Formats: sequence, structure tokens, C-alpha cells
Amino acid sequence: MQSTVTKNIRPTSPSPEWAALLQCASPHADLSILSELLHQVSWPALFALATEQGVVSLLASNMAQCEEDRVPAAFADKIRQLQRTQMLSALQMTAELFRLVDRFRDAALDIVLVKGPVLAVRAYGDTGARQYGDLDFLVRQKDALRATELMIAAGYEPEIPAEAVSPEKIPGQYVFVRISSPLLLELHTERTMRYFPRGLPIEKFFARRQSVSVDGHQIPALAIEDELILICIHGAKHLWERLSLVADVAAFVGRQTSLDWERSFATARSVGAERMMNTGLALASNLLGATLPQNVQTRLQSDRAASRLATKIASWLPSAGQAPPGLFSRALYRIQMRGSGVSGLGYLLRLTFSPTQEDWSAGAEDNHGGRFAALRRPVRLAKKYRSGEKS
Repeated sequence: MQSTVTKNIRPTSPSPEWAALLQCASPHADLSILSELLHQVSWPALFALATEQGVVSLLASNMAQCEEDRVPAAFADKIRQLQRTQMLSALQMTAELFRLVDRFRDAALDIVLVKGPVLAVRAYGDTGARQYGDLDFLVRQKDALRATELMIAAGYEPEIPAEAVSPEKIPGQYVFVRISSPLLLELHTERTMRYFPRGLPIEKFFARRQSVSVDGHQIPALAIEDELILICIHGAKHLWERLSLVADVAAFVGRQTSLDWERSFATARSVGAERMMNTGLALASNLLGATLPQNVQTRLQSDRAASRLATKIASWLPSAGQAPPGLFSRALYRIQMRGSGVSGLGYLLRLTFSPTQEDWSAGAEDNHGGRFAALRRPVRLAKKYRSGEKS
């Protein structure tokens, strides 16, 4: 049995611009309410907010269904142009995705695509319907060096040279830039997924993987239950500071009607991410009216800490781009997102002292290959976030 869909979604901000974006990002947008809101908005403010929140395509697709006189021609053209640019970028990245997947298959090296075009298809039915700036592959840590060499052979320049890839230096991800034209790719492993509270069970994820048809090509992807966990952890990592992160969850659970909820929650619990998943689902339900099974709604209501976190996130979300949470707010958030207590503090400390490629490279030349990177990282983070810089 499904929970009742909330049609008249109440904004967490009084601005008509924010209320209009909530309608556009909802899987159950009410066009009559949206049409009325578009009559009230400041179009420059709406355009800026949609761009900042990463939901230009959702705004454009909903605007196309409203009465033409609600949208000034100049802004309609501007938004359509941004949508066109996003779709061209998606076409470029999917073409490159097909080329790379073939290369990995020829090399008999297992990969799984996460987020990106696969998430766009699973959540919205269209590779160009969501904004993404890179491709993300998941590989086993033992294959990291082979994958790096394969990427170099495919015309990519790594941030970390192949000779520097070692078990002692695990970055936040392995980043590659295509030399011929700007295109970013990131390789993730079970050891680089730092925001998983416990180790990512990569063999189980690979064993459960599925194929997703992307423009007629079969692309290896996570099982939908595992993808849901990953996008909730990804949203938690970024403090849910863009509406697009919440919209992805809402759209994903709306389209993936065969999702095995019990297995997804069991896996989330096994990796210590149940609070993160509950918070993401609560945001999708409360902010965007996502339809969830009644037993899932009951589970969310019983997690009062997740409800409080979702309320706090909803309060800062409309202005997260201009006024992101500061250093101490971020630290408290990390603790609470893991479940508070000792486990929450341990999670915060691990994130604080686990070096990424930025920490390995900074000052490496004068401290014997960066062996003090773990001590340097907290200082760098304090400088980065005390001034309110975004993650």
C-alpha cells in the first residue's frame, strides 16, 4: 500500500521562486499551482535559483507544460538554451561512456557505472534530464592500477600518475581528464568511498549488478537497491545542499517500483548508512511529495533524529549556495548523520584525518612523500570551511 501523495507541497521558504522549484522537482508537480506561482515570481531570481540548485532541466520541462503567457519570452529562451547545453553535454558524455565501457570489457576488467547517465535514465527516463559534469566508475581496489593504465591508453591524463598509485595512498577518488577535450572521469573503489560509514561491500555490489539500457547500449550498473543507498550517501556527503540531490531520490523511488525495500534497508544498516538513507527519503517525501510505501513511511517516522535532520536541511537548502553551513555545523551534522554517540564521533574523526589527493600533493615535496598528510588535512579543512566555502 502506498502513502498518500502530497499535492500542495509547502515550501520551507516564503519565496514564490523556491515554491515554484519545489513543484518542478516533485514527481507529482501540480501544474495549476506552478502556473500560479510563475505569475508571482521574479524571473531573474528564479533563473538564478534554478541554476544554483541544479534543476534547470526540471524547470524547463515543467514550464513547457504551462500556459505560454506565464513565461516571458526572454527567460524561456534563456532556460531552453541552458537545457540544450546540458543535453549536448549529456550526449557527449554518453558517447564517451560507450567507448570506455567497450575498452573495459575488452580488457576483461569489471566496472560499474554509478550516478551520471544511468541515474538519469533510472530516475527520469532520459540521459539529459539531470545535470552531471563527469562520469563515475566503480572498480575493485586491486584493479586500480590496471584501470589507471587503461585510462591513460584511452587518452586521459590522471591527477595521480600510475607510478604513484599504491595501497598506502588512497585518494578521495582517482580523477582523470581527457586530453583531447575537457571531460572528467572519476574511478572509485571500495577504499575511496570514504563517506560510507563502513566499508563498501564491493563483492556483493558486483554480484548484484544489473544492466541498464542507455540509448540502446547495455551499461553495467548497481542493483537499484544499492544505487538508492549510494545516492543517499552522496547527498549526505554534500549536506543535501542542492535541490537536485533531493529530486534525484524522489524521482528514483517514483520510477523504480520493483525496488526491494527490505534488502535496501538491510544493506544500508550493514554499511552504517541507515540514518543517511532515512534522511534522504524523508527529504524526498516531505519536500517533494515522493510516494513511499506505508511501511517505509512508518520506519521514517520512527527515526526522529532523521526527521530533525531533514527539517534542519530543509531550512538551509534554499540558500545553501550562498550561505552554506559553517565548520562546526558541518562537524555536528556529520556526527548526527552517522547516528550520534561514539559511532558518529568516530565517523567525523575518520573523515577529518583521512587524506585525499589534495592532502597527499600539498607539501609532499618537503615531507617525504606526504607522510604528514593526515595531520595537514584538518588544518586545510578548517581554512576551507571557516569562511563558508562550499564543499
